[in-house]
Amino acid sequence: MTDSEMLEVERKYDVGEDDKLPVLESLPGVDRVGSPEEEALDAFYFDTAGLALATRGITLRRRTGGHDAGWHLKLPVAVGERQEFTGRLGKDPDSVPRRLRQLVQVHTRDQDVIPVARLKTRRTTQRLFASDGTALADFCDDRVDSQTLLEPEARTAWREWEIELIDGPRKLLKGADTLLAETGHHPSALPSKLARGLGGQYPPGDKAAPGPEPEGPASAVLLSYLNQQVAALKRHDPGVREAAPDSVHQLRVSARRIRSALATFRKLADPEVTRSLRSELRWLAGAVGEARDNEVMRARLLDLIGAEPPDLLMGPVVQQIEEHFEAAAHGARAKGLAALRSARYFRLLDALDAFLREPPLTDIAGKDALQTVGRLLAKERKSLKREVHTLDAAFASPATDAALHEVRKSAKRLRYAAEAAVPIFGKRATTLARSAEEIQESLGDHHDSVVTRDRLRELAANHRGKAAFTYGRLHALEQVAGEESREQFFRTWSTSPPEPFHWK
Repeated sequence: MTDSEMLEVERKYDVGEDDKLPVLESLPGVDRVGSPEEEALDAFYFDTAGLALATRGITLRRRTGGHDAGWHLKLPVAVGERQEFTGRLGKDPDSVPRRLRQLVQVHTRDQDVIPVARLKTRRTTQRLFASDGTALADFCDDRVDSQTLLEPEARTAWREWEIELIDGPRKLLKGADTLLAETGHHPSALPSKLARGLGGQYPPGDKAAPGPEPEGPASAVLLSYLNQQVAALKRHDPGVREAAPDSVHQLRVSARRIRSALATFRKLADPEVTRSLRSELRWLAGAVGEARDNEVMRARLLDLIGAEPPDLLMGPVVQQIEEHFEAAAHGARAKGLAALRSARYFRLLDALDAFLREPPLTDIAGKDALQTVGRLLAKERKSLKREVHTLDAAFASPATDAALHEVRKSAKRLRYAAEAAVPIFGKRATTLARSAEEIQESLGDHHDSVVTRDRLRELAANHRGKAAFTYGRLHALEQVAGEESREQFFRTWSTSPPEPFHWK
């Protein structure tokens, strides 16, 4: 087996030991059924001692026998769908391939990953074909013997049917549901063979936070939003480790949203706990985000150069910029990966899980959501307005640039708070969030111009000769762009600032 990645779409059915196979030719689109092929499969499943993967519906196994012997990692995508990653068997049966370890480290953290179960399967497979010869799916009749390797050890055996799509449509699975229901066979309630094999040792999954309601407690608004953002952070963690496009940006946004919500709703939870979480989230966003900042600035400078007349580009500026950011990218990525592999990050994840599992709420958290959250939103809006009114709109200066950046952060905090409140305020919160986002984005352009000018001065200082002229010209263009974005912000604010938020 070679390393690969694919989407697995299948359905499993609970069946009795002596149940007869269905008439597979009667499934929609099936013209003929291939000859039965038998395999003997032997799989060891790996997890932490606390079953951190199984709790989340994730399976990691090393299987021998059959056509796809090797390592298999399956991550849940939706009901009946899992993303499958594979790896070669290797020489050491207990050594999980590095890539597969990385893909689940956000869950396993610094715990040992050990064999937790062994499943032996006698499988009979029949391939389902369309009239044009297309392989639609495989129908598997599995007889499973399971042994748990954790204390107390247990053994169990069962039979199940499985249909896995190859090039067939999803309606084939619906047809299978209908056909098998007629004989009393229904889809399995468990997501995998491992879940069934673990039986009573299978731990409960993370409890979903109750949906916020206007008449409900204010805490539901905070906890629902944090649940979503913590899940998003964990979802983007593997992408950062694999350098997937946009993954660093998305993970940092999730961390910032969590931190911002903890700031806005800080009166709802223990201040020491929230203060510690906010500090660690700030560290994480900074450590991981350098790679994103360099990427954005590199693209901004190259776009700026691309718009310049060729006769005004003097010196090897493009080469110098590419070399500068390539070196910076290596350092930034190394720093981000070191953060994601650190005990400090794992303890932050532990703390976030603990917060959601047993929230350290204050008495205020139990108060009416409509009144409590409404007041907090109004307070964030007033804070933003107050910061804007202290600005000097007439002249640009380093002090004004710094103050505008603080306004941008306040707008971002208002936006995230309004997004969290959408379930109870609906369109009013959506409108407020959109208004705050517009401010955030306009001032984001201004801040990008400020930091790009700083980098251009650094580059000019390090590269003498003809290139200095080009760096100076680019700096001047950025200064003009920054001034335009500053003026645009004040114009927008004067005509359409965020409206007062009324919650009653």
